[in-house]
Amino acid sequence: MLNSLVKYEQITTTLPKAKVLRPEAEKLITIGKKNTLANTRRLVSKLQNITTVNKIRKTLSKRYESRRGGYTRIIKAGYRYGDNAPLAIIEFVDRDLEAKRVDRKKSKSDEKTKLQTSEKKTA
Repeated sequence: MLNSLVKYEQITTTLPKAKVLRPEAEKLITIGKKNTLANTRRLVSKLQNITTVNKIRKTLSKRYESRRGGYTRIIKAGYRYGDNAPLAIIEFVDRDLEAKRVDRKKSKSDEKTKLQTSEKKTA
């Protein structure tokens, strides 16, 4: 779940799982702020994914450089259909909205809108 939270910067899960995940994510960002080999190894041993570790070290630690804590928030999102479990959205504060679209295939309409916006900027 930590890998998914770092990759997408927002995930939906049950409230108890979100409450357990929050301190772990906070610790990862704090470790990533100090760019040493030992801290990189700690992150790799915790996450088992080098791309996630690189995102923490290069992107997230720079984003929260001046912040002393409170990198994540939990928003209650109702109850799940079927077993009525309480749902929550856990996300990074000041998150990148484009991070949710990492795995989505780009459609032709997306490419056209990007092309149109780039043409407007150059004109």
